Amino acid sequence: MTASLTRFLTSLRDLPRAYTWTSLLVGLLAVIVAFSGPVLIVLQAAQSARLTPEQTTSFVWAVVIGSGLMSIFMSLWYRMPVLGAWSTPGVVLLISSLGLYEYHEAIGAFVLAGAGVMLLGLTGWYSRVLRLVPTPIIMGMLAGVLLHYGADAFGVLPENPLMVIAMIAVFFVLRRRRFRAPTLGALLAGLVIAGLSGLVSIPPLDLAFTQPVFTAPTFTFSAALGIGLPLFILAITSQNAPGLAVLQNYGYTLPIDSMLIFTGLASMLLAPFGGPGINLAAITASMVASPEAHPRPQDRYTASLSTGLGYVLFGTFSAAAVTVFSALPHALMATVAGLALLGTITSAMTAAVEKPETRDAGVVALLCTAANFNLLGIGAPFWGLVFGLLVHAIYTLRRRSAAAG
Repeated sequence: MTASLTRFLTSLRDLPRAYTWTSLLVGLLAVIVAFSGPVLIVLQAAQSARLTPEQTTSFVWAVVIGSGLMSIFMSLWYRMPVLGAWSTPGVVLLISSLGLYEYHEAIGAFVLAGAGVMLLGLTGWYSRVLRLVPTPIIMGMLAGVLLHYGADAFGVLPENPLMVIAMIAVFFVLRRRRFRAPTLGALLAGLVIAGLSGLVSIPPLDLAFTQPVFTAPTFTFSAALGIGLPLFILAITSQNAPGLAVLQNYGYTLPIDSMLIFTGLASMLLAPFGGPGINLAAITASMVASPEAHPRPQDRYTASLSTGLGYVLFGTFSAAAVTVFSALPHALMATVAGLALLGTITSAMTAAVEKPETRDAGVVALLCTAANFNLLGIGAPFWGLVFGLLVHAIYTLRRRSAAAG
């Protein structure tokens, strides 16, 4: 603890020397990328659950402020380009699941998911838990959660064919040219067409500080299984695991257990205000951890610090942000969100069917989750895991029997 505190103070002291224009710009670009896609997904989750405007604003405040504060703290504490983030797959899960439960029950599930992450950090069982559920089944569940959402990017074509086709074309042209944020280009193209068509009418903005809404949690078994457990699994697999891998790829050695303690605690504290969880970032982390952010690896924490400050600024005025994004056409929001998830959908589906011995289990988890049903008061993502594990167990027993015979 003493060494960490010393590193924190040293990082603060070195900020004037360590900061560069590139670390500032790359850090702010990460904020723009997050707000050009993932934030729209947060709003869709709130709309699908029919949250009040005050609850929606608090929902956005919790995920954005939480991500910002954790980014600032962990960047200085570890002197690494560590970003806090909300789980995009987790929020997509809420689009179909949040409306199935009372809001205070969902809040209780958020608390439990954060407590589970914190417990993993305290016990050091992170690696053990990851080994309990085969990755293809987890990725199949993730792909099932995202599949319908990605299809909506094309399902809204009849609403505004010109705008949707233009956005998709811009996205893939920029992606082909390896532009860092193709979703941003698609968003700008959509905004131009929507603006020229008279489809965007933004009311006067309220720049007052956001007032978060506290909701006392209620703990129910059905919400814990239908929301809490899938959120927990997605947090440790599709969010924290890739985030860890991204930073390791750039040569950083992360104390993952202590990071899970911090993010789990933050998730629990923010849950009563609507926050579904704070995790390690993956996509934006690859931006702030790259040499483009700073030539010296030990000073790239300034880029993630910039991102954290940007999040805090946006979160402080989240009511204005919600007003702006809520005024956008539905077709534009659905297309941007679907395109933003394209990479995640592709990687999840690939991982689900990559290994022949677990392919059927992964596909079953995908199809069951994508069916988006509710059984015994529990949502499809949980059942996707159950049936995926059941198929995997049948195949494993068969292989063992064949080997014994």
